[in-house]
Amino acid sequence: MKTGRKNEISDETIEYVGILAKLELNEEEKEHAKKDMEEMLNYIDKLNELDTIGVEPMSHVFPVNNVFREDVVTNGDGSKETLSNAPAQKDGGFKVPKTIGD
Repeated sequence: MKTGRKNEISDETIEYVGILAKLELNEEEKEHAKKDMEEMLNYIDKLNELDTIGVEPMSHVFPVNNVFREDVVTNGDGSKETLSNAPAQKDGGFKVPKTIGD
C-alpha cells in the first residue's frame, strides 16, 4: 500500500529498529517514527540528486591543519627542584608513609 511517499518504512522495520534500540514504542510513537524515518530517507535521496562532479569530498567544513608538534623538552623536567621540597626522598621520588596494611 503506497501512500505517495518515496521511501516507505514497513511496520516490521520499525519493530526491528525498536528491538535494536531497546525501545518500547506505542502505536502512535511507531507511526511518528515511521514518518520521521521516511522523511530522513527522502531528504537523503534529494541530496543524492545534487551534481557533485568535480567537488572534492571533505571531512570538515573549515580547513583543518595538523596541530601536532614534536614533543621536545625545552625547560628540563624540574624533578630535582620538585624533590628539594619533599620532606623525605627515596630512589629519586617522594617517600610517603605506607597506607595499606601488611
